[in-house]
Amino acid sequence: MLASSSPARMSKPHRIWVVDDDAEMRQLLQDYLGEQGYEVRCMADGRQLLARLDHQRPDLVVLDLMMPGVDGLTALRRLRDDGDDLPVLMLTAKGEAVDRIIGLEQGADDYLAKPFLPRELAARIEAVLRRRGSGPAGSPLMAGGSFWIGETQLDLETRTLQRHGTPITITTGEFALLTAFVQHPHRPLSRERLIELSRGPDCDTDSRSMDVQVSRVRKLIEPDPARPRYLQTVWGYGYVFVPDGQTRKG
Repeated sequence: MLASSSPARMSKPHRIWVVDDDAEMRQLLQDYLGEQGYEVRCMADGRQLLARLDHQRPDLVVLDLMMPGVDGLTALRRLRDDGDDLPVLMLTAKGEAVDRIIGLEQGADDYLAKPFLPRELAARIEAVLRRRGSGPAGSPLMAGGSFWIGETQLDLETRTLQRHGTPITITTGEFALLTAFVQHPHRPLSRERLIELSRGPDCDTDSRSMDVQVSRVRKLIEPDPARPRYLQTVWGYGYVFVPDGQTRKG
């Protein structure tokens, strides 16, 4: 018997789509997440997901990595290539680091390794939705505010990033991480602290996955991601946000 947490309190149920080729897993998650107050729809592969998105849109997709036909990575890549920032929580079969890293590199907002407890998935879903709705977990949210990072502009109120007036697609996880940086300018932040600020104190994201996320954010804001000016590396520790892009000493 699965342990059940209290039903999610929400005025309007969030729509969660579960995409997994395992029929038993789909049914288990549909039942459990439904009990938590979510509106759940299940699909068997990435092709069904992409076709359905032409007509409807969920609040979050739980997407299995390994599936026949259009697998999770292919579906995720197509979404991000089309500029779609739909929140995606990736399921990996073995939980190996390479699977997690590939998923994050393609733009997943979070990941969870199988096998897992359904309540753990529900907690991850809540965390991603919270980041989408109210900013980074674990840090105070600025009251609005717009920040220039070189030629890009981050707006915390509208949750947008743009360059020369042109919107830049940014995922929930990338927005949460970039917000954590702009809230702590000139302050070196360890990888562990960045995980806490952007994903919450109870997240078990590893430091290698955080490096991947920082790399993705650099591609959004840096003129030359290979020579970062604004998100600089603090060797042996973590990273620091330098608003003026000047080389940091020490």
